[in-house]
Amino acid sequence: MSRIDESKTFLPMRIAVLAVSDTRSIEEDRSGQTLVDRIEGAGHRVADRKILRDERAEIADQLRAWCADPEIDVVLTTGGTGLTGRDVTVEAHRDVYEKEIEAFGTVFTMVSMKKIGTSAVQSRACGGVANGTYLFALPGSTGACKDAWDEILQWQFDYRHRPCNFVEILPRLDEHLRRK
Repeated sequence: MSRIDESKTFLPMRIAVLAVSDTRSIEEDRSGQTLVDRIEGAGHRVADRKILRDERAEIADQLRAWCADPEIDVVLTTGGTGLTGRDVTVEAHRDVYEKEIEAFGTVFTMVSMKKIGTSAVQSRACGGVANGTYLFALPGSTGACKDAWDEILQWQFDYRHRPCNFVEILPRLDEHLRRK
């Protein structure tokens, strides 16, 4: 259930989008474009967009670079979350995470079950936090990207969403780095 408190001001997030694919170009990246369209449609800003091959170290390096960029609040990746040998996006994410958001994968599976039934078990969607930045790994299908955004992320990236949201705790994600 989503509840928007209209007395609060919408705060746009700065979101980077990474498509992971051995075969697609940025022009052919329908899932990444689906995310871009939804991000901008919700009033957020696309801070950067790239496509990389299914190479764990390259993906992790890009995630780290975006986490080090103070102009990026969120990183969304699409692709490479399956079970095949080339699917390494989840491992790359976990190489970077300081904390994993375990419930994201659970809630994503619940959403997916309504759409694709037990095939939802083949997704390893995940989320986490690193260096004050949110990171989410989504499957490579446009349907999965729509489901993740429409059912979960659009609400958690809206400061007005109640009872709580990711935006309101964003300034505190790296507080452990500021302690003396």
